[in-house]
Amino acid sequence: MVGNPNVGKSVIFNYLTSKYVSVSNYPGTTVEITSGITTIQNTKYEVIDTPGVNSLVPMSEDERVTRDILMGGDNPLVVQVIDAKNLRRGLLITLQLMEMGLPFLVVLNMEDEARSRGINVDERKLSQILGVPVVSSVATRKKGLSKIKEEIEGLNVQRSKSPRIKYPSSIERILREVENILPTANISKRSLATMLLSGDDTLKGWLHQRLANHGIERIEKFHRDLQGSVQESVGFVMNRRRLRRADEILREVMSQFELQKKTKVEALDRLLTHPFWGTLILFSILFLLYEFVGVLGAGISVDFFEGVVFERWIIPWLKMVVSWIPSSFIRDLFVGEYGVFTMALTYAVAIVMPIVGFFFLAFGIMEDTGYLPRLAVVSNRAFRLIGLNAKAVLPMVLGLGCATMATMTTRILESKRDRIVVTFLLALGVPCSAQLGVVMGMLSHLSPAALLIWVGVVTLVLMVTGSLASRLIPGEGSDFILEIPPLRIPTLGNIVMKTLARIQWYLKEAVPLFILGTLVLFAVDRVGGIPYLERIGAPGVEKLLGLPPEATKAFLVGFLRRDYGAAGLYLLAKEGRLAPIQIVVSMVTITLFVPCIANFFMMIKERGFVAAVLMVLAIIPIAFGIGGALNYVLRTLQVSF
Repeated sequence: MVGNPNVGKSVIFNYLTSKYVSVSNYPGTTVEITSGITTIQNTKYEVIDTPGVNSLVPMSEDERVTRDILMGGDNPLVVQVIDAKNLRRGLLITLQLMEMGLPFLVVLNMEDEARSRGINVDERKLSQILGVPVVSSVATRKKGLSKIKEEIEGLNVQRSKSPRIKYPSSIERILREVENILPTANISKRSLATMLLSGDDTLKGWLHQRLANHGIERIEKFHRDLQGSVQESVGFVMNRRRLRRADEILREVMSQFELQKKTKVEALDRLLTHPFWGTLILFSILFLLYEFVGVLGAGISVDFFEGVVFERWIIPWLKMVVSWIPSSFIRDLFVGEYGVFTMALTYAVAIVMPIVGFFFLAFGIMEDTGYLPRLAVVSNRAFRLIGLNAKAVLPMVLGLGCATMATMTTRILESKRDRIVVTFLLALGVPCSAQLGVVMGMLSHLSPAALLIWVGVVTLVLMVTGSLASRLIPGEGSDFILEIPPLRIPTLGNIVMKTLARIQWYLKEAVPLFILGTLVLFAVDRVGGIPYLERIGAPGVEKLLGLPPEATKAFLVGFLRRDYGAAGLYLLAKEGRLAPIQIVVSMVTITLFVPCIANFFMMIKERGFVAAVLMVLAIIPIAFGIGGALNYVLRTLQVSF
């Protein structure tokens, strides 16, 4: 079974096998392969569910394993599963299977989703063009799955005679020369030749086992000569021809109306991912996010919850209730300066929750429309500048939701070096949604220049430190193709459910830590430790950052939870104890400051104790050094916000 990622391949696999399933690593790799047994008309077949791939000319370990399984099978029958609403992407693999000459059938899955988007494919016409059976299905409802078994039973096990793609004459000539040298394989010699001329080094071991050295040298010379005769890479030229053929097939099997609709969506896609226009749209969305979260979330809603609900109603009532308690210690514990109600719940519910609630709402809209992967494409250009794999974009974007979970997702990166670098960058300067909401809430009261400086400084620090880390940490990166889901109109119900679920998660995860942080501060204050810690932090906080000594508490508790530290600075700003320059400097520093304790434990789990401690020890001087430098520059230039 072959197909792109997320096309429903595993659902069909489970239907075919239902039992006798085993999972194991493909020999010599970390890639997991699922296999099972199915019986069709008293004949047993082994079913192998290969990893989701975007091409059969390998650019990743997953793609190499899938290609090797196809090469090593004993007369394999191939079931290719395609997302019916993204036919063009699937046809690229179809055309490569045709080049391989393997017997296969095509399953157009998610037919219901395609139809709901106005996409209808002429299956009979598609089958005639490809010369293979085509079946439509809705795997989650088992619709059309019995037809797959029927087609497998009647599938012609002889080599496919489907018409091949014609490449430019210069490539065709060299292809014929290389085909004459290659040994016989399970797939066609032409397919092997296209891989070798595309620069596929993963076939070297296979070649050395089956071909004399002089033959290999001749193939390498053909590859060098061909690459020297074309301006672009040979693999790129071949892929462009395959995509052109895929577009020709689309025009034949889809109606003109559907093609026009698809063309409009593709035009919007190109606009959203364009180097210039995509970046311009990105900054426009960030500005709208700034207005939405800052004005509505941090302005109107926080003023209501903190100024009306808590200060006028809840806190006075609570003070009246606890006034009957004879112990001043207990009274202060609940409603004192560092009280559970007056500080922890006020911070968590009245100040931070409205801000992050608005941010979760906006984040859910961007997520459901499919814009986040397009954001990754635009920002990917910056990541490539610092030597990171394109997959690094995904955990970095997820880090805007929760850095702890994003650190766990660094497992998708194939290079150990990339995993270490991205973990470091997540801990250093990617604010989680809760902290980001508070930061935007604070900056919204200043001019837009404050937001631009915060974004610019944090981005520059991430790029410079990421670039240095990529060069200093040994190891190599790897290539990646990013899957772009279709653009969608978000449904209100889904957005509301997601937002409520995330707010519930925030209350469950954050409020206990807010209370814990407040209890720590309460205990430290009772033993006279607050003034002592403020004196220790004074050189860094007061002299270097130019902040009042009370800001020290925000950095101390920021280690318990990032947004808690930001909320402490937010309260100082609301009380008028932070000037505009101090707000900008404090927001940059707290963003670059050490990760929260949950993320720190995740770093230990994923990267090891020593690596996690070294990262934190590196982050502290970077945060205060950048904050101090920014403070000096802004005051020297007398910048006003």
